[in-house]
Amino acid sequence: MSATRNQGGLDSLDAIADLLADAFEDGDGAAISAAMKAVAAAPGLGELAAGVGMPREELQAALMAEEFNLDLTLEIMKVVDLHMSGGRA
Repeated sequence: MSATRNQGGLDSLDAIADLLADAFEDGDGAAISAAMKAVAAAPGLGELAAGVGMPREELQAALMAEEFNLDLTLEIMKVVDLHMSGGRA
């Protein structure tokens, strides 16, 4: 898994979900952190923010500062899981 995929390639929720799913599956904290930072700089961050239910800028700041708590991480995981399973809301 490459948590440092080109952020330009992270222009959709599909691409973001793939990256985060890989990181969560890997289970390594450093990989998850790197993936979250890559997502924070991604053009598709707005779609994830909408799914999580928070403003894009707020989510971006939290991810960049590594200030994502368990609640935020679980919300992100839910969005990724729903998206990957085809359960788009």
